Order: sequence, then structure tokens, then C-alpha cells
Amino acid sequence: MNAEGKVFKYGENVDTDVIIPARYLNVSDGAELAKYCMIDIDKDFASKVNKGDVIVAGKNFGCGSSREHAPLAIKCSGVSCVIAPSFARIFYRNAINIGLPIMECAEAAEEINEGDEVKVDFASGEIYDKTTGKTYKSEPFPEFMQRIIASGGLVKYTEERLK
Repeated sequence: MNAEGKVFKYGENVDTDVIIPARYLNVSDGAELAKYCMIDIDKDFASKVNKGDVIVAGKNFGCGSSREHAPLAIKCSGVSCVIAPSFARIFYRNAINIGLPIMECAEAAEEINEGDEVKVDFASGEIYDKTTGKTYKSEPFPEFMQRIIASGGLVKYTEERLK
């Protein structure tokens, strides 16, 4: 399983209130949430992001409230992966639970630039910056997490296993 797209770059400590502001938490539909994703940090994000694009950010991405709306808004906006040096633990778990791949790689997060084209291989952990030609190495997902993500999240994975 791979991700490939253009990079949207953000700084450190991007919290869930910025990813999807509290004023939109009464929305539960993913497509509707996607319209407001990152609106308080990048008002044009929802109109610029394309299916497959990648968010690269600084450390502690997804800190703040433990709302599942944040990774859901990112995933439903079309983002195929988030790369950062570190993630808030609850965000990390929520992202995997809804099937949003996230990769921890400090070097890639620091060196990859806004607008670069990147390709991510989840099985190997390789992050390839097609713009610069540089390859970075992240810890690959364990096989069971790859299956959860490929299924579209924990609920769908569990439903498939129960069939």
C-alpha cells in the first residue's frame, strides 16, 4: 500500500482545534467535515487539496482534544498520509482506527518542502521525495496495522474478520 501526492506543510503542535475547529463538531459526515479541514491555519486547504496529497508537519501533530473528527476530516479531504516527527498519542490511535496512515520521520518532516511531490511505501517505511530525489526511512507499520488501514479503519477491519 502506498501514498503519493503533493505536500502541504505545517509547523509544530498543530492541534485538533486547528485541524477541525470546535464550531464544526456538530457535523459527523466526513465529506462535510473535509470542507472545514485546516480552515483556521490554511483557509484555502480544502479547495487546494487533491486526493492522494500528503501533510508534512512538525512534532506533536494532533495534540489537544481527543476528537476523532480531526483525523476523519483529514482523511475525507483526500489526504493519503501525514508525516511528522511525532504525533499526540490519542491522535495517533484515532488516525489508525479510522484508516488514516501516519508516519513518524523527523528528517523527512524537516527537509520535505511545501509543494514537493512525495511517495510513501507503508510496507517498507520509505518516504521518497520525488522533487528532490531524496529517500527517507520511517518505521514501517506492523502487518496488522497495515491490514487495518487497508480495510479503511478498525471497524471495517473487524467487520471483515467477522464474516
